[in-house]
Amino acid sequence: MLKKLWTILRTVLSSAGDIRTLVFMKLLSVIHRSVRRMSSTIVDWLTIDTPMNNVVQVLEGPSVACHAKRAATALVSGHVIALPTDTLYGIAALAQNNTAVENIYKIKKRNSTKPLAICVAEVADVYHWGKVTVPHSLLNSLLPGPVTLIFQRTSLLNSALNPGTDLVGIRIPDEEFIRTVVRYCGSPIALTSANISTKDSPLCVEEFSELWDKLHCVYDSGRIGEQTECREGSTIIDLSQTGSYRLVRRGIAYEHTTKVLQEFKLTLID
Repeated sequence: MLKKLWTILRTVLSSAGDIRTLVFMKLLSVIHRSVRRMSSTIVDWLTIDTPMNNVVQVLEGPSVACHAKRAATALVSGHVIALPTDTLYGIAALAQNNTAVENIYKIKKRNSTKPLAICVAEVADVYHWGKVTVPHSLLNSLLPGPVTLIFQRTSLLNSALNPGTDLVGIRIPDEEFIRTVVRYCGSPIALTSANISTKDSPLCVEEFSELWDKLHCVYDSGRIGEQTECREGSTIIDLSQTGSYRLVRRGIAYEHTTKVLQEFKLTLID
């Protein structure tokens, strides 16, 4: 459009011989070149600095439910996405979809023998996928929160998920967006940190930008927490044995979690 306008002006003005017209044409020529350089610079800036089309900002308000529905649709369709939790950013796939789970391992370059946790929306959902060994009130004291609880898995869980173990880690993050996504899915999601294995766990989406093009969509709610301790991830506790617990990973909620477990008279085992 700019080029066409410049051509018309030049044609009209070149028909006049007045010196002022020639000066004006010279000025327009300078402006034209400047605008072209500016346009090129703007395009370059947009190409380099603007997030990819699959990065979606999740802000508080009515749009959150809409984004959650779209995220759930992507998961149910077999895609892998990234989204925030209460500790760090994670990548997720539908736990009952074998291909989607395999893609998580490929994207992260994760050792296939390392199990994945699952994420559910409500405490009541824990009973569908794990054989709970502790009082319901204990679950309510820890969940939702930055804790992963390990139980014997039930037969309802996809047998191809973590086939090398009869245990499963179950999470309910204290983060409403991911819980809403899981509600819309109507099924648990396999969840792990959104980073290539051996790299730091990410607190913002920019920290795993190398994975964006491998993900169907990336939901960005900003930086998670101000403390680097968040990178430690959730505290992981094995509750598969009645009356006892085993610490698998200290994580960010170690003090609170162990206090609750001791209040319920559970014994720490190595």
